Amino acid sequence: MAGAWFEEEKVNPHLLTIGIALLFILIFGGMPVLRKEEPSLQLVAVVLVLTALFIAASDLTGVSPHPVIFVILLYVSTMRCRALVDLGNLLSSWGYHQRALSLYRLAMRLGPDSPALLSALISYGAVLVRVGALDEAIRVLEEVLEKWGEDLPPKHEAACHYNLGVAYLRAPGRARVQPDYRCLAPVSVRPARQRSAGEEAIHRPAPRRAEKRG
Repeated sequence: MAGAWFEEEKVNPHLLTIGIALLFILIFGGMPVLRKEEPSLQLVAVVLVLTALFIAASDLTGVSPHPVIFVILLYVSTMRCRALVDLGNLLSSWGYHQRALSLYRLAMRLGPDSPALLSALISYGAVLVRVGALDEAIRVLEEVLEKWGEDLPPKHEAACHYNLGVAYLRAPGRARVQPDYRCLAPVSVRPARQRSAGEEAIHRPAPRRAEKRG
């Protein structure tokens, strides 16, 4: 035949790189929003800078690396701290508390964004309570509450108060001079709109019974 039915079109590698970067931002940058946490502007900035550098290097060298390499580069550069925190949590659940603490410290030294730093600090404080480093745990958890304050997501606020209360109860003399966190009910750290149906039933006033008329 004189011509082919169609001519195969090659995808522009730069457009593919930009598409991967935007998809990465949408997926990993949108996850905190779905969890009602603060979105990471640092992640967006790092992805955009790496994308520009990746395209510039491809133009200078005339080589277009495989897209999987670009994805791995983005993941390692932006999610390394979260991965370390998750690994630390796993090790702590297996009883390797000291190794978990080392991973949390490493994650905090690698320049994490605000959500990753918050997760690292709370996990660090919780494991400090487990190993009996109560004064250090109290210091870390109180700093979290003081720094983030009302901006803490409900689950992180609940974790802070719970572990701080356990630390106060176990630390000698702390329970007498520090605020009593034992009085905090689970529903006190969550907005009313997030209460379960059972908790709403507890807080809902009982209906009045209709009086019988003679």
